[in-house]
Amino acid sequence: MNVWLMMGAIGLLTFLTRLSFIALLERFRLPPILQRALRFVPIAVLSAIIAPEVGYLDNRLFLSLQNPRLLAAIVATLVAYYTKNVVWTIVVGMVVFWLLGMWG
Repeated sequence: MNVWLMMGAIGLLTFLTRLSFIALLERFRLPPILQRALRFVPIAVLSAIIAPEVGYLDNRLFLSLQNPRLLAAIVATLVAYYTKNVVWTIVVGMVVFWLLGMWG
C-alpha cells in the first residue's frame, strides 16, 4: 500500500508542478528576451540527454567512425535537417543503428 500512496503523491506533485507554470504564465507576460531564450530549452535538454549516449561507450569517450551510435546520430541529424520530420528522423536513425549493429 505504501508504494501506491507514494506513486500517487509523486504523480500529484508532478501534475501540480506543471500546472503551476501553465497557470502562472497565463497571468503574466514574459519579457521578449526571456521568451526568445526559452525557445532553446528543448534543444539544450535533448542535447544533454542524447550527447552522452552517442559519444560514450563503456564509460569512455568514443568519437570514431566505428561507433554505430555516432554514425546513426549523424544520419538522423541529416534526415532531421532535410526533412524537418520527427518520425522520419527516428525511423531512419533506428534503422541505421540496427543495420550497423547487425554488421558490427
